[in-house]
Parts: sequence; C-alpha cells; structure tokens
Amino acid sequence: MDLQKVFEKFEDEYVEFKKVENKLSERPDLHAFLLLDSILPSDRYIVDASEHDEIYLSVDCEELAKVITEDQVRDLVRAGIRFNGEYLAMFV
Repeated sequence: MDLQKVFEKFEDEYVEFKKVENKLSERPDLHAFLLLDSILPSDRYIVDASEHDEIYLSVDCEELAKVITEDQVRDLVRAGIRFNGEYLAMFV
C-alpha cells in the first residue's frame, strides 16, 4: 500500500474522532496507540520523540504499509495521526 496516498485520501477526516465506529478507547490518542499496537505489535515505547507541540511515533512505516488496511488508516487520521512520508506524528 502507498501509505502517503491513503493518508491523503482521508485528509478530510482529520480529527473527526466521533466518526470512529469501533473505538478502542474514548480518548483519540489512546485509541490510535492501541490500534497501531494491534496492527504492528512492539515492545518499544510508542512515542519516539517530541518537538514543540508534536510527538513522533515509533512505528516502522514500511512494515505498517504491508499490513494496515484503508479503514485503519482512516481511523488513525480521525484520531489525529498524520503521515509526512517518513514517520507518523500527532499534535498534542
């Protein structure tokens, strides 16, 4: 999957968390973290770095692109996750 194109496809859904049907948490950030962990489990911290008002997530995007569905990308976008072509990030 071309992760960049799929994230762009759902850019109109950005932070529309109320539209997520199967919430893993009522908190958008926690939902996104739990969803990412269910798709691509890891024993590392999910927050890799932060700068100003943004956090960067510790997710191998190449591996993620192999297993994520478009519906899951849509729900990540709805929870406030962005993809810049290299990494996933979220404003805090």
